[in-house]
Amino acid sequence: IDLARPVFHAGFMVKVKKILECICFSCGKLKVDMGDPMVANIVRRVKPQHRLKAIWALAVKVKECQSDELEEDEGDATAEAQFQRDHWKPKKANHGGCGHHQPVWRKEALKLISVIKPVTEKGEEAAEPEKRVVPPGEIHNLLKKIPADDLHIMGLNAEFARPDWMILTVLPVPPAAVRPSISVDGGAMRSEDDLTYKLAQILKHSATVRRLEAEGVPPSVINDHFDLLQF
Repeated sequence: IDLARPVFHAGFMVKVKKILECICFSCGKLKVDMGDPMVANIVRRVKPQHRLKAIWALAVKVKECQSDELEEDEGDATAEAQFQRDHWKPKKANHGGCGHHQPVWRKEALKLISVIKPVTEKGEEAAEPEKRVVPPGEIHNLLKKIPADDLHIMGLNAEFARPDWMILTVLPVPPAAVRPSISVDGGAMRSEDDLTYKLAQILKHSATVRRLEAEGVPPSVINDHFDLLQF
């Protein structure tokens, strides 16, 4: 079944959230790099299956995708000292990021929410954080941006285990002969058509979303039908 829009896989929600907390929400680049001795040590010593957890523990603390410093600012020792005091860590050169401020990710049921806390100057009142439900399609496109080198640092395989594959765009349909039967109320009776009925519902909701998008219906109406497809 070709889905009208990408949807989350319930089994990979926590993993996708961890990967999102490791990368920049704007450019998709990993927020830490091999220039950090701790990252280099993790890549060298930790097995790939345990590497994501170790990298996540470092990257989740980074609140900004670090861009390269301009040459004219490199000679200002006072500003550099202030920078290090504010960030509690030495400067990492040539990260090549975009400088975008990073959101805090929250998971609610089968939704991922980005919470952006506005940057305020000293003496100003803190503004309300901006919350936004990020659709699976946007997250799917973001995960596709991650470079292969960054996937290696996180312990993921760019050939066999890309993170964007954790978002469902196509749903495989098992043949009727191998669809498992489901017991009714825990008794001896078994229902053979439950999975077939559920697949028919998914196909119906996907077709409805595709039709409404083609008709130019307001996004709020489309999102209501998409929620049915997601669940």
